[in-house]
Amino acid sequence: MTLTDVRRAAGRIRWYVRELTGESAYDRYVAHARSCDPGAPVMTRRQFERSRTDAREADPREGFRCC
Repeated sequence: MTLTDVRRAAGRIRWYVRELTGESAYDRYVAHARSCDPGAPVMTRRQFERSRTDAREADPREGFRCC
């Protein structure tokens, strides 16, 4: 196994973990926001995560929090 193979495998594992944990959602949001209206302000990561959490808690289909 060469160094290139190890890097490729590490990149795939990183991509999978980011998708699984939702870490890449902000990157997709920024790309979408900038492609739709480049001049519009983009939420910070903190604002984005707060908005996501609020939306998730407000929608009963997304699950619920017990505490």
